[in-house]
Amino acid sequence: MIRGIWDRETVALLLLCASLPIAVSWLLFEGWDAAARLVFVGLFIGGWQLVWMLARAQPPSFTVLITALAIVMLAPEHLSVPQLVLGVSLGIVFGELAFGGWGRNILNPATVTLAILGFGFPAAPWPELPIQLGWAAIPAALIAAWFGVASVRLMLGAGVVFAVAAYVDPGLIDIWPAVLVVLVLLVADPVASASTPLGAWVNGALYSGLVAVFHATWNGAVEVQMTVSAALLVSLAVPLVDEIVVSLWTAGRRRKFD
Repeated sequence: MIRGIWDRETVALLLLCASLPIAVSWLLFEGWDAAARLVFVGLFIGGWQLVWMLARAQPPSFTVLITALAIVMLAPEHLSVPQLVLGVSLGIVFGELAFGGWGRNILNPATVTLAILGFGFPAAPWPELPIQLGWAAIPAALIAAWFGVASVRLMLGAGVVFAVAAYVDPGLIDIWPAVLVVLVLLVADPVASASTPLGAWVNGALYSGLVAVFHATWNGAVEVQMTVSAALLVSLAVPLVDEIVVSLWTAGRRRKFD
């Protein structure tokens, strides 16, 4: 049997290609220390994938590189090695591997890891993303949309709501790089995002809406903290959003043929 090219790892490689502008921009800005952290976290996640491959015949995935990039770029700073190892282990195992690997998970493993690190070690400061990453996220989003591995509806929904919210609260403009980077790396994950067309619009709109609410009401929170928290809550709500959309479609079809 000849297998088509659109398998799980084809999608993973296309996602990796789309994330290259962000990765290159971040590495150029942060330097060799960032590259060393990326290699360490990537190898550590790869080690967990190897353990699960041997224990459950669960194949590894190239998405380990995207997950590692999101973690080292967005994780709270000044974490010790044991703290980082603990957070990454819990996030990868319970966010991805326990569900059968990438493609079967419900939440993005990087989102779960970042939430664990942020809530587990609240004294660690969140990073401030340079504006260069925001500009790099624009071609990353366009490439992902061109390849068809990220939902255009989701991104447009997020963009429309963010633009409206920024008109009401001009201070939102200051955090647009973090909003866009988290949108591309976490929220637009084709596995963890909405799978219905209407759900994708709601998915993106809900993300930007939560960011706007956090920005207006969450005193003391920084941009990455707000956007990662919004990404986590949206990921938890996505299955319900898709279920509601499917139920409404089914009810409409029944009324049409009754």
